[in-house]
This record gives sequence, structure tokens and C-alpha cells, in this order.
Amino acid sequence: MRLVFLSALLHAGRHCLRSHLSPQFCIRNAVPLGTTAKEEMERFWNKNTGSNRPVSPHVTIYRWSLPMVMSICHRGTGMALSGAVSLFGVSALLLPGNFESYLEFIKSLCLGPSLIYTAKFALVFPLMYHTWNGIRHLMWDLGKGLKTAQLYQSGVAILALTVLSSAGLAAM
Repeated sequence: MRLVFLSALLHAGRHCLRSHLSPQFCIRNAVPLGTTAKEEMERFWNKNTGSNRPVSPHVTIYRWSLPMVMSICHRGTGMALSGAVSLFGVSALLLPGNFESYLEFIKSLCLGPSLIYTAKFALVFPLMYHTWNGIRHLMWDLGKGLKTAQLYQSGVAILALTVLSSAGLAAM
């Protein structure tokens, strides 16, 4: 039984490769030889300009919504956290002294508790937002919470969880 199944699978795979990689398929979709990318782009823009079609306004035509803003912020916090971790690692390698000496330096500045709390909150907020929103994205990958009303509900819940967990961690 297994042998029959494997041979049928092998035959189907060969058939698919032959049909999709035939010379006609490759030639039909190929860019003509002798042109460069610059020439192709000029040809594209000349054709569009000659047809008098309007250029698409892209995102400027959309009204900003909570899921849209949260998606942009998720990407931004991901880049910011990646940059912060990289900067922290490079600075740990290049700067003299150790972590304790810098912590003592910050304590010697005699900053007020409200300023320290605010700084800690600002440092932990992107991490908490990215973490909670990442869990939300994982739920979407499972196919849960994809209806419009659920998107807004989960968005508000993520923002509330972010503020509460950031406040709790900053208080430590």
C-alpha cells in the first residue's frame, strides 16, 4: 500500500514539475533580453503617463483605525526593542566599567522617585505592548478574534493590559 502511494506521489510530483517548468512557461514570463531595470521602469511610467490614469493615493485615502494604528505601533516597538537590545549589548562590550557602576552613578544623581518611575515606565511600556500584541497576533494565527468587533475589543484589552503591566513593572 505504501509503495503504491509513494509511486503515485512521485509521479504526480514529476508531472507538476514538468508542467510548471516547461520552456513555454519560462519564455512567456521572461523580461526581454537586452533591457535593464531602469529601461523597464521608464517603459512602465511612460505607459502609465500616456494612459492618463491617476496615481493611487495609497494610505492617505484610509481613515485611521485602532487596528491599523496598533499594527504600525507593533512594528515600531519591534524595531525599537531590537535597536535597544543591540545598543545595550554593544555598549556593554565597549564602555568601561560594569553594570553595577552605572547603576550606582544613576543612584548618585538623586533623581526624584517620580522621575525614576516615569523613566522605568517609558522603558517597559514598549516591551509590554509588543509582548501583549504579539500574543494577540498568535491568537489570530490560530484563527481566533478576526471579526471586526473582536479586533477592536482585543485592541482595547491589549492597551489596558499594556498600561497595567507597565505600571506594575515600573513600580518594582
